[in-house]
Amino acid sequence: MGYDPDQVDLLVRRIEGTLGRGAPEGEPVTADEIRDARFRTRLGGYNEVAVDFALEAFIVAIETRPTGADGRPVVPARRAAPEEPEREENEDRAARVERVAFRPGRLGMGYNEDEVDAFLDRIVATLRGTTDTPLTPGDVRAARFATVMLRPGYAIAEVDEFLDELADVLEPRPAGDDAFRDPSAGDEASRGL
Repeated sequence: MGYDPDQVDLLVRRIEGTLGRGAPEGEPVTADEIRDARFRTRLGGYNEVAVDFALEAFIVAIETRPTGADGRPVVPARRAAPEEPEREENEDRAARVERVAFRPGRLGMGYNEDEVDAFLDRIVATLRGTTDTPLTPGDVRAARFATVMLRPGYAIAEVDEFLDELADVLEPRPAGDDAFRDPSAGDEASRGL
């Protein structure tokens, strides 16, 4: 169970329009409106902790955006969209991150699932260009998560290997060099993800 993706996506599009990161959709969103947002839950919905984390970041962005001389928020000019091939490549990578599934930790020990999921959501936002604070390869390599015991957790080695691969993907590289492999491709080189 998780938050209804359609409801979350609609609110996020409105927030991005308010912040000048996307086409404006309806009235600008206020921080209080984000705080008061409630979503239906459904099977296969978005991870609730990750959405709540993202909404908190949006609240900060809304509350700290610059204001003009009249006291009204200044909507920044929309950023130039990346070239179509780059945007498609990043969207493909983001979708791959969203599909990843880790095995449970061994001997009842693993990484805290909510922390890993929230961090992966930040990587997706970086790849899609929907964050003011994109993650760098160094951020990904330095990521640390709480270890849980005797409750569900992700296999530590799998998460670490996947994040190493993601850090490589975020490194600038020549066009056409796709260092990221689809974990569902079944290739032995995909590190078993």
